[in-house]
Amino acid sequence: MTKLPLPRLTATSASASTVLALSLLLTACSPSTDAGKDDGKPASALTHIHGLGLLDETLYVATHEGIYSPGEGGAPVPVGERRDDFMGFTVAADGTFLASGHPAPGTGGPADLGLVASEDAGRTWEVRSLGGEVDFHALDTAAGGPVYGYDSANGRLRVTRDQVVWEDRARLRALDIAVSPTDPDTVLATTGTGVARSTDGGRTFAPGEGQVLSYVSWGAADALYGVAPDGGLFRSGNGGDAWTRVGAVPGGGPQALTAVGSRRLLVATGDGVYESEDAGRTFERRMAVAAGEDGH
Repeated sequence: MTKLPLPRLTATSASASTVLALSLLLTACSPSTDAGKDDGKPASALTHIHGLGLLDETLYVATHEGIYSPGEGGAPVPVGERRDDFMGFTVAADGTFLASGHPAPGTGGPADLGLVASEDAGRTWEVRSLGGEVDFHALDTAAGGPVYGYDSANGRLRVTRDQVVWEDRARLRALDIAVSPTDPDTVLATTGTGVARSTDGGRTFAPGEGQVLSYVSWGAADALYGVAPDGGLFRSGNGGDAWTRVGAVPGGGPQALTAVGSRRLLVATGDGVYESEDAGRTFERRMAVAAGEDGH
């Protein structure tokens, strides 16, 4: 497939339009009041992407209608039978899929999935905790560390070490979180005023400042990536103290970002899922996406 060369730009401060775009995202990602209900309308294909993961070189895409992997020509192929609205999604170091969100329309049950897990790459799922209580819009964990979840309905970060018992941590208004791969007590959160940092396991956060980003992902200690609401791609080598703009993601409308190591990136945008193996200088489209009006 065609590689897309992207310009290398210098860092810029966030514009008013960028801050407004993130504010709209924060507002739009509210829990659905129709989860679990059937409105009689067929779900359109991949109306929104919420998370990306890689396991044994297979790409997994968490969407408004279940988990998908790319098939022939990049066409989305469903994984398993569940078509739940998977919101927060991450692949743990041991290969376990962790997710949250809402059940598929018409399946009944509580509106919030809590924390669900799959040990067979998304084919089957089980509820680990908080079923019917919480919809995590962001999940992240570092190898050997706790699982962090951002409870969007209550505006609170929560943490668990056994995926069963959760502790409430700081309240904040955020869109995405990222955990340091070398220090599980260091957590970043994207906010409307910049990236907020916690160094005490999410108990407290410094005010968001600096570069305004929608999504962040920590691929390595010296390779923290972020994508802005306008698609600008940034990298930090010092844990977010300073950011350098390395280009822009193709397709517009960023929806998810996952860094796999220091140079490999997965990003979902308005027209597809893209992969970069050169730290964001070029991208190859792995899956085609037709964005829909799903209210997210």
